Amino acid sequence: MDKPVSFACQRCLRPIVLDENFDTISEHAKAELMLPIYDGNVNTIDTQDTSSFDHFVPPYRLMDSINGTGFMLVSDRRDNKKWSAAFKLKAELFDFLSSNSEIDHPLCEECAESMLEIMDRELKVAEEEWSDYKNYLKKLEQQQKHPNLTELEKELNELKESEQKLLAELSALKDEENALNQSIEQEEKEKRELQEQEACYWREYTKHRRELMLTEDDKRSLECQIAYAEQQLEKLKDANIFNITFHIWHAGHFGTINNFRLGRLPSASVDWSEINAAWGQTVLLLCALARKIGLTFERYKIVPFGNHSYVEVLNENKELPLYGTGGFKFFWDTKFDAAMVAFLDCLTQFQQEVEKRDPEFLLPYKMEKGKVIDPSTGTSYSIKIQFNSEEQWTKALKFMLTNLKWGLAWVSSQFANQ
Repeated sequence: MDKPVSFACQRCLRPIVLDENFDTISEHAKAELMLPIYDGNVNTIDTQDTSSFDHFVPPYRLMDSINGTGFMLVSDRRDNKKWSAAFKLKAELFDFLSSNSEIDHPLCEECAESMLEIMDRELKVAEEEWSDYKNYLKKLEQQQKHPNLTELEKELNELKESEQKLLAELSALKDEENALNQSIEQEEKEKRELQEQEACYWREYTKHRRELMLTEDDKRSLECQIAYAEQQLEKLKDANIFNITFHIWHAGHFGTINNFRLGRLPSASVDWSEINAAWGQTVLLLCALARKIGLTFERYKIVPFGNHSYVEVLNENKELPLYGTGGFKFFWDTKFDAAMVAFLDCLTQFQQEVEKRDPEFLLPYKMEKGKVIDPSTGTSYSIKIQFNSEEQWTKALKFMLTNLKWGLAWVSSQFANQ
């Protein structure tokens, strides 16, 4: 058994319930409803406002489903035999209404009210237009029924002359427009050329700017290098090559040259390799000082040869070693003692040469015949190993290095500007 059928609003597509009066429509009312609603010459409702009504949605029929509450869309006319007479009547009525108007039916109450508001607005606009046309018609009727042809012809001629003038002005303006267009094209061409030149300029500018920045970086780098080199040069100018090369100092009871100790003590047994290296540095320093002042030693020639330096006896044509080979007191080996005495003699010759050039210069310790004398106490210390104690021999070497340090300072002061 069919259940009641509900239709959908053709604007909002919501199901609607029809009024019960639709079930008892008379033939007279049906014929009136089938009359055309709008004449073909009358403006239709604005399509922008009525476009939402042009959606025909077939009616829904309540059918059995899994849960008993489903809707099934019935859109095929092949099922017309199953429809009731009342439903056919309603469907035909809505079809007639939709075909005779710009609005599809049926409509729900809200959509119908919205449509009525739209129609009221259009009716109001139409009434205003009708009023304007009516007033204009009255003005035309009040004018003369037979206008003055002479004045009209004169006015027409004036209008024609004005038209010719305007056409001439229009032609001149067109010519001017063409000239302006050509000028604009020329300007556009020049503009494009200038833009290309500008782009090329900026590329060149960027390139040169980068080169300038790199050059400035190089310049700053060179300036820093020059400043550093100048600082180093000033330091080198103030530096004394002798003081840097030959550092004479002391380490307790020992005199040192370039950190090599010269001497031996019972409490500090210095290795002979260190003593020989110290003698090598001492010989090298005295040779350098003598060469600097142009001094040639008499009777002896000292030869720097590292830790195996020696002294040549010129008249006897023999070599005296300035290095030890082991042990401390070898009574049968006097060459080492003779070499140290010869070296002290050469240092004395250097002292005499310096005092000739600078009478005010005096070494702190006197030297004579292989001995170093302390002027404060008058004690003399032999530079020989034999028949001597380790303490006195070490002190004699320390005083000798002190005299050599003073000689180094005098030479440095004399040749500081060279």
